[in-house]
Amino acid sequence: MKKKSSFPQTKVKNPEPKKKDENWIIWAAWADRITFEEIKEKTGKSESDVIKIMRKNLKPGSFRLWRKRVHNTSIKHRKKFKLERKKIREKVKITDIY
Repeated sequence: MKKKSSFPQTKVKNPEPKKKDENWIIWAAWADRITFEEIKEKTGKSESDVIKIMRKNLKPGSFRLWRKRVHNTSIKHRKKFKLERKKIREKVKITDIY
């Protein structure tokens, strides 16, 4: 019989794949909080490489949905993400005054 771990096991619906696997790139590309810069740091794949991998592995409709989502949300690029967060903070400060 297996000994139970002293640490609790968290079971998630879609666990994070191993980083060396191509599935990790797909998982990270779908994740909102992981930027293309982080993907490049961890795997060495550029944004265009990630797009090619996504096009090759996803169904056409899923790929279009992903591209639309990435294009409309500026969080996949670190610089744009920081600008958006700055705009949101400024908007919150203005609304707090009035």
